[in-house]
Amino acid sequence: MSGEAPTDSGSVDLLISGALIVDGTGSEPRAGDLAVTEGRITAMAEPGTVTEARRTIDGEGLVVCPGFIDPHTHYDAQLLWDPSASPSSIHGVTSVIAGNCGFTLAPVRPGDGEYTARMMARVEGMPLAALAEGVDWKWSSTGEYLDRLDGNIGVNAGFLVGHCAIRREVMGEDSVGKEATPRQIEAMCELLGQSLAAGGMGFSTTRARTHSDGDGEPVASRWATESEVLALAEVVSQHEGTTLEFASDGCLDGFEPEEVEFMIQFSKTGKRPLNWNVLTVDSHAPERYRNQLAAMDDCAQEGARVVALTMPVIVPMNMSFLTFCALNLLPDWGDILGLPLGERMERLRDPEVRRFMAERAASPDAGVFARLTGWDIYVIGDTFSEANAGLGGRKVGDIAADRGDENPFDTLLDVVLEDDLRTILWPGATDNDPESWDLRQKAWGHPSVMLGGSDAGAHLDRMMGSGYTTRFLGDCLRGRKLVSLERAVQMLTQVPAELFGLRDRGVLAVGAHADLVVFDPETIDSEMLTMVADLPAGESRLHAGSVGIRHVFLDGVETVTDGKFNGTTTGRVLRSGVDTDTVLVGD
Repeated sequence: MSGEAPTDSGSVDLLISGALIVDGTGSEPRAGDLAVTEGRITAMAEPGTVTEARRTIDGEGLVVCPGFIDPHTHYDAQLLWDPSASPSSIHGVTSVIAGNCGFTLAPVRPGDGEYTARMMARVEGMPLAALAEGVDWKWSSTGEYLDRLDGNIGVNAGFLVGHCAIRREVMGEDSVGKEATPRQIEAMCELLGQSLAAGGMGFSTTRARTHSDGDGEPVASRWATESEVLALAEVVSQHEGTTLEFASDGCLDGFEPEEVEFMIQFSKTGKRPLNWNVLTVDSHAPERYRNQLAAMDDCAQEGARVVALTMPVIVPMNMSFLTFCALNLLPDWGDILGLPLGERMERLRDPEVRRFMAERAASPDAGVFARLTGWDIYVIGDTFSEANAGLGGRKVGDIAADRGDENPFDTLLDVVLEDDLRTILWPGATDNDPESWDLRQKAWGHPSVMLGGSDAGAHLDRMMGSGYTTRFLGDCLRGRKLVSLERAVQMLTQVPAELFGLRDRGVLAVGAHADLVVFDPETIDSEMLTMVADLPAGESRLHAGSVGIRHVFLDGVETVTDGKFNGTTTGRVLRSGVDTDTVLVGD
């Protein structure tokens, strides 16, 4: 057991006695005492070594481990009205990285808040009414935005600087539709440098075809040339403790050689790790999985560090043919589902249109969204018509069989049309088979793969990935048991901490920040999803509580007790070069 007990054990602020200590390094768990003084771990010793403290928690039968780190969130807006970053914090997450995919709320010019809000509503599924009521836009620079949050959050949060915001600030409306001039690129580089100097954690961008703004146009960063992106990466290389992140078509479909070369240049120019979201593992599309892992290997061989994020659980999500969701992103579906309601319903009744939609959804062009095409295993959620009474909770395949319908897709459309498209659908993922889980287990052992990709804070009424930490641990302890407890904890703590260079976080060690989770290994899990109307303007979102989370601490201060956030806002804004060390890449 590393560490010694303080000479004056009466100076200990917090003692967790006799718990199973899982330190985040992958080392074998062992029973012991963990002591905290003034926010730092001051002892990890044999049980009974520390005998006196201002507060003692009996850890018998419980696990204590580092706080979990979520590397891909979009809490940029939600933290302004919800300091707890709910529900991540109650699932043991103590640090989040936001500002991903090129989308941030700062920097922003006066009057541009409305455009940014409409963009965030479209690309990240944040209800526009909630943004209008919950975000006041009383900042302009990244530094002012970070200052607004400092001291007012219940998690530690680092924020990347988004390409779309940088471009909009410099180019205005021309950021959509035009390439930047050399002078504009120079201005963007200067603005990014100022944002990083103020504490921005790094630079994020998107080149993915699925990202459109509130007007339906490709978002600003998609109009940038590679030379513009690399110029901004060069700025990142000049600031300590920074990182890179992006999204692209290759993240969805598999990487073409030119995109692999771009990732190599992006990482090496920035001299920083580059991470992308999300590696979807599906035994029905093994060629995409192999392509993306091979791309990571190619990057590594060329001296770049490119890391794929992947989720260790099947993220629950719901769909609707009424409102924008992932179904709109299936090839050629967007043009149909984007029609006015009456015309859309008329098209969905047309047998030829149905045949076309099914064919396009099953085509190679669907990429990662092909996992949504298991029509027979979709579960009907809420219904709204007498014709659909009693269908809630049933699989579409079973309904089709009862009706003598050989095509479950037709049955699905018949059901939603009876509800004027309001039907809530719970898609059954095609990648929840033993073969896919076997591939996931192999992927987790790849040196360029890291757990993450929850999108917490985004797509609020359609999916909830933020409970992946407790679900994964429960699966490792009582379910598939694909990795050991100590390895699972390491994947949620030390691995992301090291990628971002977080100082003294991600492991339990004497001198480290006392970001701690205490949980019951017999019950650790997530509750079932429910819809709650707790957003500004009365908007709704999906939510699930945690099971088995007894205590969560930030720097030794308790923030969550028995799965409930207690209102404490001692979280830190994690600033580059202050809370992070540089993780170098390349020459």
